[in-house]
Amino acid sequence: MIYSSLARDGDLAQLVGLTHKHFNFTLKAGGDFQSHRGVLKHDDLIGKPWGSQVFSHMGAPFFLLQPSIADLLNDLPRTTQILYPKDIGYILMMMGIAPGQHVMEAGTGSGSMTIALATTIGPEGRVISYEQKQDTQNLARKNLERLGLASRVDFKLRDIKDGFDETDADAFFLDVQNPYDYIAQVRAALRPGGFFGTILPTFNQVEKTLHALKKYNFAFVEVCELILRHYKSDPNRIRPTDRMVAHTGFLLFGRKIEPSSDPRGLELTNEVGIEE
Repeated sequence: MIYSSLARDGDLAQLVGLTHKHFNFTLKAGGDFQSHRGVLKHDDLIGKPWGSQVFSHMGAPFFLLQPSIADLLNDLPRTTQILYPKDIGYILMMMGIAPGQHVMEAGTGSGSMTIALATTIGPEGRVISYEQKQDTQNLARKNLERLGLASRVDFKLRDIKDGFDETDADAFFLDVQNPYDYIAQVRAALRPGGFFGTILPTFNQVEKTLHALKKYNFAFVEVCELILRHYKSDPNRIRPTDRMVAHTGFLLFGRKIEPSSDPRGLELTNEVGIEE
């Protein structure tokens, strides 16, 4: 998504009302935006500076903004549970995702992580995304096309137990129920020192994955969870909001290392990998 100072035909736009309810849509010449608060013609929005206040035919006020990636992910059409910005931002940092990289994922789902990866690697990078279900992949592809990011992604339909076509990927994010069954396949797809990440909801899944990471020579392994708490932004009554986003999943990270035949190297692997 390209950011500019003025709203243009074809841009993704967001209208935010005074109650903070927002609507995301694509600006199209001749189009209309309709809600219970009235109609706004796209032609009246195109050419306006982002951040402008606009009014529906009923006089209801809105602000015209470009949506953030977080806004788009939270509004994403989905048939599966998706990853949310709370976890995605940390995953991208921990896995060293950067422009120009070749990164992989398995378990495309509705495409939320695919969107984040494709945005971060830029036009010179590449995302390879594996999914087993055709209808799920079709929805993810549509979500990427809507944001203009599909050209950065290779979508592949396959049971990942058969392995992957690629080698020397910079990073691999595995979003499946049983990642511990596919660590060997992931290792074969990663470059030496490459980054691994996954998200899991329960302790027993984490335990099995930790054993698999140790077996297949991943080190610098970390396990964490992120808890997000919002506060009311009224300067006269700053306090926590009534709801918070607590546990969404355990995040696991590791690095592919090369095994050593030297006993001292094996000891080091244990120290920097999974504590005994």
